[in-house]
Amino acid sequence: MYLIIIGWIYVVLMMSVAEASNSNGTVLGAIITFLLYGLGPVALVTYLMGAPARSKAIKKRAAEAQALRVASQQPLADADLATPTSLEPDASGHAPGGGETVSAEPGIAPVRKEP
Repeated sequence: MYLIIIGWIYVVLMMSVAEASNSNGTVLGAIITFLLYGLGPVALVTYLMGAPARSKAIKKRAAEAQALRVASQQPLADADLATPTSLEPDASGHAPGGGETVSAEPGIAPVRKEP
């Protein structure tokens, strides 16, 4: 990929030299030619081509941080395994809210039913 970039910069540099040395050309025109035909597109292409490598590096850093976070936690004792932690889901089989108490009160209608 770098060979193509170097080749393109060389071609644009020669275009700029031709612009500057032409009898109708100017040095300002040569600088603008070099910036707009050379450095601008090359910078854009190299940025876009480097996107997969950047995302891979970000994912690798996140995985390393997660592994470090897990490694820094203390192992649970046998007594702690019987009590559920906040990371475990509620497997009791009961409704999470107080649905029975709401419907048992006579003044409050159940959800989505008219009184």
